[in-house]
Amino acid sequence: MNESDTAPTSKSSPEFKPFVGAQTELTELTFRAVFLGVLMALVLGAANAYVGMQAGLTVAATFPAAVVAMAALRLFRGSILEENIARTTASVGEALVAGAIFTIPAFVAANVWEDLRYMESTAIMLIGGTLGVLFVIILRRTLVEEADLPFPESVATGELVKAGQGGQTGAVYVFSAMGIAFLWELAKNSRGMRFLSDSMSTFVEMGTSKITIAKQQIAYYGGLPLTSPAASPMLLGVGFIIGPSIAAVLFCGAVTGWLLLVPVSLFLNPGLTQGLSTQTEWIGLSQEIWLTQVRPIAVGTMIVAAFFTLFKLRESLVRGIAKAFADLQAAKAGSQQITRLQIDLDFKKVGAAIALLSIPLFFLYWFFSGSIVGALVLTVIMIILGFLFAAVAGYLVGLIGSSNNPISGLTLSTLLISAVLMVMIGVTGDAGIMGVLGVAGVVCCAAGIAGDMMQDLKVGHILGGTPWKMEVAEILGVVAAAFALVYPMMVMHQVYRIGSAELPAPQAGLMAMLARGIVGGEMAWPLVLAGMFFGIGLILIKAPAPMLIAVGMYLPFDSTAAIFVGGLFRMVLQKIMDRRKIEKDRQSSAINAGLLLSSGFIAGESLMAVLIAFWVIGTSTGYLPEMVTYAENPWVALLIFPFLLYLLVKIPLNAAEKGGAPGVRVD
Repeated sequence: MNESDTAPTSKSSPEFKPFVGAQTELTELTFRAVFLGVLMALVLGAANAYVGMQAGLTVAATFPAAVVAMAALRLFRGSILEENIARTTASVGEALVAGAIFTIPAFVAANVWEDLRYMESTAIMLIGGTLGVLFVIILRRTLVEEADLPFPESVATGELVKAGQGGQTGAVYVFSAMGIAFLWELAKNSRGMRFLSDSMSTFVEMGTSKITIAKQQIAYYGGLPLTSPAASPMLLGVGFIIGPSIAAVLFCGAVTGWLLLVPVSLFLNPGLTQGLSTQTEWIGLSQEIWLTQVRPIAVGTMIVAAFFTLFKLRESLVRGIAKAFADLQAAKAGSQQITRLQIDLDFKKVGAAIALLSIPLFFLYWFFSGSIVGALVLTVIMIILGFLFAAVAGYLVGLIGSSNNPISGLTLSTLLISAVLMVMIGVTGDAGIMGVLGVAGVVCCAAGIAGDMMQDLKVGHILGGTPWKMEVAEILGVVAAAFALVYPMMVMHQVYRIGSAELPAPQAGLMAMLARGIVGGEMAWPLVLAGMFFGIGLILIKAPAPMLIAVGMYLPFDSTAAIFVGGLFRMVLQKIMDRRKIEKDRQSSAINAGLLLSSGFIAGESLMAVLIAFWVIGTSTGYLPEMVTYAENPWVALLIFPFLLYLLVKIPLNAAEKGGAPGVRVD
């Protein structure tokens, strides 16, 4: 989401007043609100686990969670602050699973685990998520109340909830889109009741070229691998949400990887291509080159992009952390009159909790690395970098929103530092790899929770929620999600297999490659260095988002192409509204309707994929019948593109004309 309207903050606008005043007492932290939030956290978390491992991106659950919370609690006459608690608790599931899917599958991808392990995975998620909450409590006042940050998604969600108090929830958009995507996934999933294939590939051969080098004529063979965009409502919805600009940057990476580097590698390796005759052979070799040669180049680009992101944030980061510690020292009980809107959980208890959590963290790393010294080093690294990157994640969410929070880049930096230190102290092999991935997992979960929670606390600040009650709800959500969300990840791995085309888990593959490459000594350094220089080149020409370009190189082409098409759909909608000279506030209603539809597409397709995975497990035990594949026609799948274009343009335009969607301020 790329909204840019800002809400007034305490710093920029002293007259700022929340929607619910400080002296107003409403029901807030209730059992029904927390229960609904936990239930949504599990559902949205499972859905986002599939989205993240399939597309390499996750979408913030704040927006759909707000819609469902309003619709559900309205049946029980719940207050706006109860809706706020339910939404806050719900979005934890998405945030925690985002940190988990970027790192925990790396244990499998690095071949140190055969399958995902429940106890170790739960420990990583529980400790990392809880530490993320505790770090944010220290940073809340600085980033939420005093920093002049726009918090685009927080403002959008706050306005959505306010509009919902007038009777408009937008739930019809979300649930209608969910139903469409639900049925479509059932028809295209390779293990569902399959009627169609979601993409098709071909290879365009360019014939033989002869070049004379060193007085020797060499025959070269090559061509272009071409793949259609995936016929996926989920990926199209992701593209619509992130918008045409970000989608285009991501697709630029796909073009670079698949239509530049793969053809060049094919051409420059005549020993590999000589004798290939069939389409299947050419396509298979192209995919193998992408996996083994292009992806390491993308890794190098990601490394440079991650450190460049931190470098750009250096001044703001130092100021933010210094202010957080200054506030910590200045907080004295009873020194001034405070309202419920200013009360956080006690800082002393928060500090004590962080210290106590470092104990099980130490034993977890000892278990992974088998070294007391290594465990101690990893624990210290995690606490320091965890707090540092929690601040970075919170700051980035304040600037660009949770959907665009590059926690994988922050985690990548942690992994590199940890891996180098493990090698320096002599902890290598599988034990060193597990220790490094353990640190990366905890930091990634902490950064994911930190960014999401900062966004939630800003929404609460706008609506008038009580900070300490929201913080308690976040902790409850983390605990519930940590114990439950490992199961759908395990099931999806058993059915789709991590690292396959159906479940590529790109960030986890990146973490595994780096950990095994540095600690295990298997890194393809020439390719990684080439990628690093490519990243430097992108920075020198001021290319937008080098990290996204690298991710596009790392993802399957059909996924990034589908995301790009979704971004184009949003551009078409915007062009039509501009041509018709629709007023800005009515354009907001149209974009909001499109965002709600897209959220429904994402939730529907991903939830059906998770349900199919559980169904397949049931068939293996003999309790459920196998689903039948009827056809695999890729041409029928193309019908989804004009159909979704119609839905994502016509329905939002109707909303603009009638004002039927909640009036979220989106620019």
